[in-house]
Amino acid sequence: MQGTPSCDFCAELGPGPFIAGVDEAGRGPLAGPVVAAAVLLCKPRPKGIGDSKKLTAKARGEAETRIRQRCAFGIGVVEVEDIDRLNIFGATMLAMSLAMERLCEAVANHDLAALIDGNLTPQGRCERWRWDATPVVGGDGREPAIGAASILAKQYRDRLMAEAAAEHPHYGWERNKGYGSKEHMEALRRHGPTPLHRRSFAPVAQMEMAL
Repeated sequence: MQGTPSCDFCAELGPGPFIAGVDEAGRGPLAGPVVAAAVLLCKPRPKGIGDSKKLTAKARGEAETRIRQRCAFGIGVVEVEDIDRLNIFGATMLAMSLAMERLCEAVANHDLAALIDGNLTPQGRCERWRWDATPVVGGDGREPAIGAASILAKQYRDRLMAEAAAEHPHYGWERNKGYGSKEHMEALRRHGPTPLHRRSFAPVAQMEMAL
């Protein structure tokens, strides 16, 4: 998925390079995809941007709306099958690469660079990544563009998990988003893994073996 910026925004980009913020959501859960977002902030930047984990649900939703309306963005989603095939680190690097590809398509400009939340980047670790990248530890709270990406990634993934919960109602994904909460683990013991569970994650693999 990608965001389509306004003509004025595209005109402001010029020849580049421009710096996008990139972050992911969903590295730790036992179920569901990993999602990444890449964001080029508009000027003036939208209000309420920060680390998505520290915002209330209401504030995060309002910030997401402002970012989507005024900024260019790309979303990358890597499903469970590829998480199990690549491992979660490789899948996260791929999701970030897909997000950047879609951001570049949205702005019709591939001369970008990226600030990545964390201490590692996809540069040299994912063959699809082709941009200069700088890691920023704690970047979702330090760099507004990364904070915006963290909001989009979390909101997008949370909606996917809420939709999945309607098909698999026993696991409480609309509340725990696929993380290994007490409710989720008890449902795993009672009902076993679904196709959306990550078999490469030890708690799921152990539960499957027990069944």
